[in-house]
Parts: sequence; structure tokens; C-alpha cells
Amino acid sequence: MKSVKYTNGLFPLINTKVRVLSFVLVCLLSITLINCKSDTEKRGSDIDDTIIEENQNNTETPLYNDTAIENQNQMAEWNTYKNKANEQIAKNEAQINSLTEGMNKPGSTFDANYKKNIRDLKERNEALKKKISDYDNNQTDWESFKREFDSDMEGLGNALRNLTVNNKK
Repeated sequence: MKSVKYTNGLFPLINTKVRVLSFVLVCLLSITLINCKSDTEKRGSDIDDTIIEENQNNTETPLYNDTAIENQNQMAEWNTYKNKANEQIAKNEAQINSLTEGMNKPGSTFDANYKKNIRDLKERNEALKKKISDYDNNQTDWESFKREFDSDMEGLGNALRNLTVNNKK
């Protein structure tokens, strides 16, 4: 068998056109794939940046639920504290009234200093009552208020005890 050479035919020309066309198509396909890949990476990067930005925004602002729970806990603590303080103020007031009644009984003699001490105790108790109601309206620094109020309440209680001890001697 003899091999056939196509020197004058269409085939050598088609063969060259097919090769050039194939090369051009491969180049276009490669460029398209490269562009698609970079667009996808760019979009992915934009999405990642958006997610990171949203997460940062969420960590900077406290969640509503946490704040609401914290406020509820603070209000419950305040109400408990206020009720106990008002009970103690009422007990102090009853004790002061008892001392005043004892002082006003016929036949009892008390010096001016004792009467002045009872007036001072009554004023201090009224000041504590006003202080707790004023804090209820403006609620400033809770810890310092509580520390100061407890100290004042303890001082009043000690003064009442000391007055009754001195009276009984």
C-alpha cells in the first residue's frame, strides 16, 4: 500500500485552519476560566469581609436579651433592698415612738440631752426614709448608695441601742 499525500487538496488547508481555530478556542476558554475564578474569589472575599464586619458589629453592641435580663436582676435586687430598708426604718420609727411615749409618761423625768437625742434619732430616721425614696426616683451609683445607706442605717441602729442602754442604767 502506498501512502497518499495531499499536496493540492483541501485537507492541508483545513488542517491548518482547525489547528488555529482550536488554539484560539483554547485561549478564550482559558481566559474565561481565569476571569471566572478571580471573580469568584473576589465575591467570596467580599462576603467574608461582610461577615467579619457583621460579627464585629454584634460584639460591640450588647444583645437586647442580656441587657433586659440584667435590668430585671437589678430591679429585683433594688426592690428587695428597698423593702428591707423600709421595714428597718419602720422598726426604728416604732422604737423611737416608744421612747417618746415613755418620755411623756407622768412621773418620768428625762434631761434635755435625752430629749435632744430622741429628736436627732427621729430626724436621722426621716432622712433615711427620704434618701431611699429619692434614690428610687433617680437611681445613680448603686454600689456607693448601698454602702452609704447601710452605714447610715447601722449608725442609727447603734445610736438607738446606746440610748436605750443608757436609759436603763
